[in-house]
Amino acid sequence: MAEYWTQDRQGFMRNKFRAAALTAAIFVPLAAQAEEPKGDVAWDILAGLTSEVGPRMPGSEAEARARTWAQARLEALGFSGVAIEPFTIRGYVRGRDEASLKAPIPFRLAVTALGYSGTTPDKGIEGDVVYFPTLDALKAAPAGSLAGKIAFIDHAMKRSQDGSGYGPYGNVRRQGPAIAAAKGAMGVVIRSIGTDSHRNPHTGGTTFPDGVSPIPAGAVSNPDADLIARIAGGGKPMRLAMTLTGRTTDNLPSGNVIGDLPGRDPSLPPILLGCHLDSWDLGTGAIDDAAGCAIITAAALNAQEGGRPLRTIRVLWAGSEELGGFGGKAYAQRHAEPHALAMESDFGAARVWRVNFNLGSASKPLADRIAAALSPMGIVRGSGKADGGTDVEPVIEKQKLGVVDLNQDGTHYFDLHHTPDDTLDKVDPADLAQNVAAWTEVLRIVANEPGPIVAAD
Repeated sequence: MAEYWTQDRQGFMRNKFRAAALTAAIFVPLAAQAEEPKGDVAWDILAGLTSEVGPRMPGSEAEARARTWAQARLEALGFSGVAIEPFTIRGYVRGRDEASLKAPIPFRLAVTALGYSGTTPDKGIEGDVVYFPTLDALKAAPAGSLAGKIAFIDHAMKRSQDGSGYGPYGNVRRQGPAIAAAKGAMGVVIRSIGTDSHRNPHTGGTTFPDGVSPIPAGAVSNPDADLIARIAGGGKPMRLAMTLTGRTTDNLPSGNVIGDLPGRDPSLPPILLGCHLDSWDLGTGAIDDAAGCAIITAAALNAQEGGRPLRTIRVLWAGSEELGGFGGKAYAQRHAEPHALAMESDFGAARVWRVNFNLGSASKPLADRIAAALSPMGIVRGSGKADGGTDVEPVIEKQKLGVVDLNQDGTHYFDLHHTPDDTLDKVDPADLAQNVAAWTEVLRIVANEPGPIVAAD
C-alpha cells in the first residue's frame, strides 16, 4: 500500500491507494490533483461536464441540459456554426434495481439493469437459477429448457492493452438475454462485462430481436458473480429474487451538438472529430465519454495555433451513443456534404500508445508523416485497420472516408467502464494532456493536407 498525508479543515488525514493502481494511473495521486493545470481547455471541459451536468442518460432531461451546456461551451471557445441537431430515440428509463440470492444462502447482490431490460412487476420475480459458464453453453441449452427459470451467464473477460476482450465477452450482455428469453427464461442475470474486483455492477445495453419478448435482464458485480459460480460448482441449487422496474420508452428527445473551426480553404472537405455527449447513469461519465469530448475539442483549438489550418475542423459531440449509436447515425443521415477524414476519442483518458490507419496507398505519405510525428511521443505504428468508432462509423461507411485511430491504453479501462466508478478522480491530468498533444500533432498534419485524403480500398 502507498500512503499520502493531506491536510483539510479538520486536520490531517491519511489517504491510502494501492500502489498498482497508482502505477496504472487509475487513481490520480494527490500531488497530481494539486497540479491540475488552471485554464486548461481539456480539463475544464471534462470537469465542467461531469460536475455541472453529471450523468447524461440518453433521452433524459440531463442529456438535454448537456446539449445546452455543450452549445454554450463551444461558442465560448470560438467555434462557429455551433448547433444542436435534434432527433428522437427509443430509450430506457431506469427504475428500481434489486436482486438477492434466496438459497442456498441469503445474500443481497450488487445489481444493475441492462438497457432495454424487460420490466418485472413491482413485487419482482423469483425463480430457480440455471448456471451457464459461457455464452456458448447457453446457446447449447435445449429449447424450452429454461421455462420458469432465471438464467445466469458467466464469462472470463481478462485485461488487455487494446481492450479486445470487450468484443467477444461483451456478447454475453448484447446477445445473452435474448437467447435466454428464446429458451423460455423468466429472467436473466450476467456477470458484469468488466475486469475489476469491486462490488460495482457494470451496466450497458442489450437487444431483443423482433419476435423475442424482453425479459428482465441485470448484471451483478464480479465478486457476486464469483460467489454464484462457486455455489454452482458445489452443486447446490440456487434461487434468486430480482426486481428491475425500468422501462423502455419510445420517442425520447436526444440530439447532437456540432461546431466548426473554419479552415483557410472552404472548398476542401473538413476533418471530422467525434465523441459522445451522453453517458450511463451510474457514474458521471468521465472516461465514457466526457474525456473524449475534452480531448478532441482541445486538440482542435491547439491546431489553430500559428495560424488557421487549410481545412475546417468539425467536432461532433454525439448524443445517445450508449443505447445504440443513434447520434452517429443521425449525423450521417443529416450531413451528406463531403468529409475528408474522421477520427474519434471514446476509450477513456489513459495514454495513447498506438496509431492505426485506414488510408489508401495514395495517402501513404500522409500516414508516414503522422507516424513519424508521433514516434517521439512513444506512440507506435500498428498494423490493424482503423475504424473510427461508433459516432463516426456511419459517415465513414457512407462516404468511404479515411480514418486515423489513436489507441489509448485500455488495460484498466474496463475496471471503470459503465460503473459507479466512472468519475473525474479517475482521470490523470498528465495522461489527458498526452492525449491532447497526440491529437494536436495529427490534426496539424491532416488539416493542412492540400490533396485528397484517400481511404483504403
